[in-house]
Amino acid sequence: MEPDGRLDAAAFHRNHEAIWAVLDGFLRDKTGNVFEAGSGTGQHVVTFARLSPQIEWWPSDFNEAHLKSIAAWRVYTQLANVHAPQKVDLSDPAWCLGVRDNGGPPDVLAVFCANVIHIAPWRVAEGLFAGAARYLRPDGRLFLYGPFKRGGKHSALSNAVFDTSLRNGNPEWGVRDIDDLEKLADSVGLRLIESVEMPANNLILEFARV
Repeated sequence: MEPDGRLDAAAFHRNHEAIWAVLDGFLRDKTGNVFEAGSGTGQHVVTFARLSPQIEWWPSDFNEAHLKSIAAWRVYTQLANVHAPQKVDLSDPAWCLGVRDNGGPPDVLAVFCANVIHIAPWRVAEGLFAGAARYLRPDGRLFLYGPFKRGGKHSALSNAVFDTSLRNGNPEWGVRDIDDLEKLADSVGLRLIESVEMPANNLILEFARV
């Protein structure tokens, strides 16, 4: 931790370039608001904001140390297109996104969430999808990054070991199944349109409105 509260996550250095390659394919030549659910240290949001000055970025988290780190990275980078971090509890399906100057919530071009739903109870995934369905523009997208399984099967032994360690630590946690996420998406009017292979046996799942 830096004296100002900035945290440095090793995972950020491993994955941010691959993640941005996918996000950039959608965001390029567009304008609008992107909400990051569970911004962690804040390194992703400030890096992506620097690469997309036409996009307004809205970071969030529930952890106080993370919120402090996000705010510190925002001050450190002095990026005008990064909003102050919001404390958001995704386990509450009625969570609210911050408001614009006119008092209304922003129309969201994309929701981005990395490495969150496997280290949280299933109700967090439910809340994430409910909020995405509520805030996304008609042409909006939800991007989920992390390890996933399909049909109850892991894509790699390392993911299976990781899943076991998560569930041993907290039975409500664990690597989520894409089939279950597709059912959840369908329940709120979203559908999986693309699955992109990422380094280290991770994926990005892209959801759009039906």
